[in-house]
Amino acid sequence: MKRYQNQLKEKGIIQSMSRKGNCLDNAIIENFFGILKSELFYLKKYTSIDQLKNEIDEYIKYYNNDRNKSNLNKMSPIQYRAHYYQN
Repeated sequence: MKRYQNQLKEKGIIQSMSRKGNCLDNAIIENFFGILKSELFYLKKYTSIDQLKNEIDEYIKYYNNDRNKSNLNKMSPIQYRAHYYQN
C-alpha cells in the first residue's frame, strides 16, 4: 500500500519484504501469534498493558524452552536447535 510505504519512509523505517505479495514470508510468525493468542491471550482478561507484556514475555520463555512441538521431534525450539545444530 503506497500510503503505508510513504509513512514508513518518512519515519526512516525500512520495510521488510522479500517479494511483492508473498504471504509465505510471514507464515512462521503468523503461526506463532496464532498459538500465543489461543494459549494465552484469549484465556483471560488483562487489567493492564504491563500485565499483558509480562505474561507475553513469560509465554515466549515457555514456548522456546519448555513447549514441545510435534514437528520438532517433540522437542522445544531450543532443544531442537541444540540437538541438530551442534558443531
